[in-house]
Formats: sequence, structure tokens, C-alpha cells
Amino acid sequence: MEIKVLGTGCAKCKQLEKTVRAAVDEMGLDATVEKVTELTDIMEYGLMSTPGLVVNGEVRLAGRLPKLAEVKSILERADA
Repeated sequence: MEIKVLGTGCAKCKQLEKTVRAAVDEMGLDATVEKVTELTDIMEYGLMSTPGLVVNGEVRLAGRLPKLAEVKSILERADA
């Protein structure tokens, strides 16, 4: 599974990365987590607000900070 956290470095973006990494660890997923900070790269996904979460090339979340349970749910659906 390929996971990308999109954000320029704001506090919410950093928190989303921590939450995603915690979810991956707790779920024991075979996944790579990448932080994308370049605005031009973020814009390629069509995001109008950050943070964003991309799983396997598909934008799954944008513009808000989810709880750990929601991130796990997103990753479960993407892994199915």
C-alpha cells in the first residue's frame, strides 16, 4: 500500500502524518508512508486545502484532520 500525506508543513499536516503512521503500525500494514510538501506536487491531486491523504493514488481525505479510528477505516477499505 502506498500512502501519501499532502501538506506544506502546518501543524495539522504534521499531526495527520503522525496519525497515519500510528494507524499503519497498529494495523501491521505493509505500507510506505510519504510526506509530500511541494505545492506543485500537492496541486497535481486537485487538493484545494490541506492536509490531504492519498492511498494507492486516490485522494481519500482533504482539508481536515481525522481521528485515528477514521484513518484506520480509510486504510481498511483501501486494503480490501
